[in-house]
Amino acid sequence: MSSTPADMDLISGCINNDRKAQELLYKHFYGPMASICLRYTRNEYDAVEVLNNGFLKVFKNIQQYDGTKASLYTWIRTIMVNSAIDFIRQRDRQKRNMEISVVAEPHIDSEVIQKLNAEELLKLVRKLPPATQAVFNLYVIEGYNHKEIGTVMGISEGTSKWHLSEARKQLQKLLQTLYVVR
Repeated sequence: MSSTPADMDLISGCINNDRKAQELLYKHFYGPMASICLRYTRNEYDAVEVLNNGFLKVFKNIQQYDGTKASLYTWIRTIMVNSAIDFIRQRDRQKRNMEISVVAEPHIDSEVIQKLNAEELLKLVRKLPPATQAVFNLYVIEGYNHKEIGTVMGISEGTSKWHLSEARKQLQKLLQTLYVVR
């Protein structure tokens, strides 16, 4: 889990506000972090906003990084996911969340998913409401459980389960529509 010597040089430079080190860190992690931000937002404009807010947090808190706990990539990725969640919370403040403790899991035909490429699937996920999209990403892609999602997003476990179920239902409908069109 420890960081490489090159990572440690970048971290040291960033702690000292070395613009070149900050630029190198940004360029090195831009691609993978941009992909993460795109998964949580509805469009590229919002993804760039989340990405830049995330990197601002990285640079402000770089001195808190502990290479014995996680790799630099993992630490930055966590900040990006949390920045995306903050962004979604900010956009969804007015909306009320439904509380459901038991939810039936809709079935999504794996044959339909096999025919989609990653870009098509990302477009479908982006059609979900922001909070539902975030729960789906955290659960399916990031591997969080409902209790962790509830803590991170400030919602109950039941609400997290509802959002996941709603995401699956909506994706199932979108996939069926797409499958019929093909």
